[in-house]
Amino acid sequence: MKKIFPLVVLLIITACSSGDDTPTPNNGNGGSGIAFDRAAMLTNLADNIIIPSYQALNTNLNALVTSKDNFIATPNQANLDNVRAAWLTAYKSWQRVEAFNIGLAEQTAYYFQMNTYPVNTTDVENNIASGSYDLTHPNNNDAVGFPALDYMLYGLDAIDASIVAKYDTDAQAADYKSYLSDLINQMQSLTQDILNDWTNNYRNTFVASTANTATGAANMFINDYIFYYEKGLRANKIGIPAGNFSATPLPDRVEAYYNQEVSKELALEALDAVIDIFNGTKFNGTTAGESFKTYLISLNRSDLATSIINQLNAARGRIQELNANFTTQINTDNTKMTLAYDALQTAVVLLKVDMLQAFDISVDYQDADGD
Repeated sequence: MKKIFPLVVLLIITACSSGDDTPTPNNGNGGSGIAFDRAAMLTNLADNIIIPSYQALNTNLNALVTSKDNFIATPNQANLDNVRAAWLTAYKSWQRVEAFNIGLAEQTAYYFQMNTYPVNTTDVENNIASGSYDLTHPNNNDAVGFPALDYMLYGLDAIDASIVAKYDTDAQAADYKSYLSDLINQMQSLTQDILNDWTNNYRNTFVASTANTATGAANMFINDYIFYYEKGLRANKIGIPAGNFSATPLPDRVEAYYNQEVSKELALEALDAVIDIFNGTKFNGTTAGESFKTYLISLNRSDLATSIINQLNAARGRIQELNANFTTQINTDNTKMTLAYDALQTAVVLLKVDMLQAFDISVDYQDADGD
């Protein structure tokens, strides 16, 4: 027995330690070993959310081109109203694609050419005066897109009749018409290019890129989604105007500043888009497919999925309490703006820390303002 005992002990030690030396494979399932079909999630995102959202934006920008052409041909109040209505419809559609900074959109800095605000009105006026400009140059990012149209349609004067005159009887009427036309045509062209790339090329690349790596489409898209929520929605639409990142509030930094009526409407549309992406809800529908939510559920983290949805809905409730014009809200009772920011911020931690940990995905961007 004295000779056998050491051998038995050795066998026991070997059996107990053998599992410790085997690395857990990176299977894209949060390191849990639980199977989740990432390809199905990416397919749902591409076919039922991303591409339909771009199609809607493209359709609405085409309508904006038509209304713009009518206004330029006949500058009057009715045609100005039509351009404004088409601008708002397209701007709301934009909120549905703003989180998709991946593929050609990222390569062409599409986001910056479509919605960099506040608009630099000096650059806009200088471009109009010179008649010579490259709207695709980064120096013009704050003089193009929806914010520039906001200024061109609402900010040229406090009186609508005077705005119409800028495009009709003003000495520079032809220059104002040209700039308005060039802005809208560029937005439509950029969007058409993005849509074409998704439908003809990038869609298949995106759906097939399921690896849990820094360059995998799933990891990149999830990071872009969180970055947009944190920066594009939480900070840009609420936090910066409310003064969360400055010594005093900055009411002139709200989205659609010159319109004075739709900053809340745009913020709610953006948050609804965030919620729909998380749930995998089909564009303009109610049914849902594979998503971040079902991904968490597959990892036995339905508790986290519920917490995220509850917090996003709580943030939506806070935004609904705000004035339709965020500038008015900031100037009259900024506390409500900061409460909305706080509600949005709580979800940042759930998404950026808890959800990414569950997915075993690393953050791929630097945080400029902290959590």
